[in-house]
Amino acid sequence: MELGMPFQIFDHLDLPYDVVLCGRAPGPVDTTGGWSVNATHGLDAVMGADTVIVPAFRVATDAVSDDVVDALREAARRGARMVSICTGAFALAAAGLLDGRRATTHWHFTDVLARRYPNVTVDPDVLYVDEGDVITSAGVASGIDVCLHILRLDHGAAVANVVARDIVAAPHRDGGQAQYIEQAPMAEPRGANLAATLKWARARLDQPLTVAELAAHSHASARTFARQFVVQTRTTPLKWLNTARVDRARELLETTDLGVDRVAELCGLGTAANLRVHFRHATGVSPSDYRRTFSVA
Repeated sequence: MELGMPFQIFDHLDLPYDVVLCGRAPGPVDTTGGWSVNATHGLDAVMGADTVIVPAFRVATDAVSDDVVDALREAARRGARMVSICTGAFALAAAGLLDGRRATTHWHFTDVLARRYPNVTVDPDVLYVDEGDVITSAGVASGIDVCLHILRLDHGAAVANVVARDIVAAPHRDGGQAQYIEQAPMAEPRGANLAATLKWARARLDQPLTVAELAAHSHASARTFARQFVVQTRTTPLKWLNTARVDRARELLETTDLGVDRVAELCGLGTAANLRVHFRHATGVSPSDYRRTFSVA
């Protein structure tokens, strides 16, 4: 799954990426599923790539070979963006590319990563960590989130949202959202339909939605809904709403010439000043700077 995600997301529609599968040498590579994948390229392609994505591998038994470490170091030295999905972080760490940085991996292996590489600041509670030229993601499905995040960085929210809808994925889960770690299971509230409620809320972001209104749509009490929302998404309803509103603002800034005041109204952030505060916190830039970079209107 981790291996297929970059192909599913970046080798999509008319996106300007050339996605290739690399191994230590071209040829078949065995998987834990008992079948093989065919690496069409060797390590030379890694050293020449603009972005290198390292998928999961068996960290408990597999050491990272010297030639792979050298290829990763050379790619980073040349300025490539280095990315890991799940336990791929161990390969970046072995190459010294995570030293002095924050990073994450699958929650089951965060303690192992921290012990094995003490110069890495391991964050076990996030979906992905973006350090600019190095991006690490948590386990398995968070690879979808980090690939969509990269797509959003390269081409904006509108393009990333189109791809997300096409692959039936959540348009945007913020990197700071917690991983789905083991916990006691909770029963689904009677009549609750979280997916339908989130879809309903996205269509009404310009309205002052409350937890009580979300709960009523989900046919649950406000307390039960809020508790179940955190269990299922590892974030609160209000934080989810804020993320959805900023994402909607991104799309409006990219695809329309509406003024910032109107964008703030349509995405539910009220005023231009409020939009600027939340937008800069989420993206690191102002709405006007973002529009200059990604506008297609």
